[in-house]
Amino acid sequence: MAKRPTIVDLAREAGVSVATVDRVLNARHPVRKQTALRVYEAANAIGYHAAGRVERRANPGQPRYQLGFVLRTPAQHFYQDFAREIEAAVNASEAFHGTSLIEFVPSHVPGDLIARLQKLGSHCHAIAMVAPDHPTITAAVEELKAKGIPVFSLLSDFAAGVREGYVGLNNRKVGRTAAWMFSKAAKRQGKVAVFVVSERYQADELREIGFRSYFRESAPMFDVFDIPMSLETRRITYEATLDVIQSEPELVGFYVAGGGMEGAISAIREEGKDRDIVAIVNEITPESRAALADGLITMALATPLRRLCRELMTLMAQAIETGCATTPGQTFLPFDIYLPENI
Repeated sequence: MAKRPTIVDLAREAGVSVATVDRVLNARHPVRKQTALRVYEAANAIGYHAAGRVERRANPGQPRYQLGFVLRTPAQHFYQDFAREIEAAVNASEAFHGTSLIEFVPSHVPGDLIARLQKLGSHCHAIAMVAPDHPTITAAVEELKAKGIPVFSLLSDFAAGVREGYVGLNNRKVGRTAAWMFSKAAKRQGKVAVFVVSERYQADELREIGFRSYFRESAPMFDVFDIPMSLETRRITYEATLDVIQSEPELVGFYVAGGGMEGAISAIREEGKDRDIVAIVNEITPESRAALADGLITMALATPLRRLCRELMTLMAQAIETGCATTPGQTFLPFDIYLPENI
């Protein structure tokens, strides 16, 4: 693996001292624009990780934006990775100087989400949020729009017609792709369980719809049934998975359409190793990666977080500069497919 370029490498490439590079990066003291540009060109040439920050120092006239983000459970690896990619994308933007304010809201209660949304609305030029589709959240988004603050929905769409835009996957296609793989990987006919969370998250609903529609059209020999859950926590998913493995002798496998896959993976480790169970989950994390390596799950469908965050920065900057769109749009990103042989 190539060594990551250091500040010493950057100074050598630019033909300046390490102290000068430090002044460019951290704005400790004034530096001539020609020197800052030379450091920026060197940073690009060697692939220095903070090239975006160097560029902003070299072009101090760029606009300054404060951007707000509302994410879900902070303990989950996926949202930790998401937060890191957001910060990196904001710092790397070549169109503006940005500051990211990231709020984690483990609660699914709309009121808790609205409180964070309103808090960020008093400080930020634009906001992006992971949230359920609920009328009170739509009303809060509409209030911010009236004040000129665009709100983007992330991963799961909400407030259609009011929010500035949706950025994420085509979740119906995600569900159909999961069903296609399931039908090819299953070694026998039988029952297929799909975990459903009734929390108004449109992404989960669309994945389930896509999953079921494929079986109706192309694989009717499988019997799809629901495992309803009120919350997508690790413990609840673990208990639900364990129960269905133990109580359904005709079980072929299952699809976790929402969160809580860590609990499902734990249950398979305990009870499902010898059952030839086909298991498909969403997102790649240390848990799902290890489960793929161990042959416990068949496939993970994942959001390309880095690409999503870069696209989001462009859209947020455009919305701030030109005002809220009269026709809110959708940005669908291609999803990544992880199998045991390509992790």
